[in-house]
Amino acid sequence: MAAVIEIRTYRISPGQRDEIIGLLRDRLFPVHREIGIKVVGPFPSAEDEDTLIWLRAFPDAASRDTMTKTLYSGPAWKDELEGLILPAITEYTVAVVNDAPGIWGNWPEPGA
Repeated sequence: MAAVIEIRTYRISPGQRDEIIGLLRDRLFPVHREIGIKVVGPFPSAEDEDTLIWLRAFPDAASRDTMTKTLYSGPAWKDELEGLILPAITEYTVAVVNDAPGIWGNWPEPGA
């Protein structure tokens, strides 16, 4: 089975992008990694000061379902991060793509 990658684009309330980038990088992404979800980013848009993009990857489509359910039902999300992150997102899109050969195995590790 092929890995599945999400390309996530968030439009953030004016003036809050840096705060949300910090929350994603410092708080939410470590929770993703604990579950086994690979992440890279966030990338602030060079064209829009209220937009950011990040990617997350799963070993396959079935694990995407299981892992996202684990993430969004867990205490880090439900008890804290949901209330901090969701109110700042004014619009978002998610494009789901299949892994290009070799990307999953060469996904950058944190700090690399």
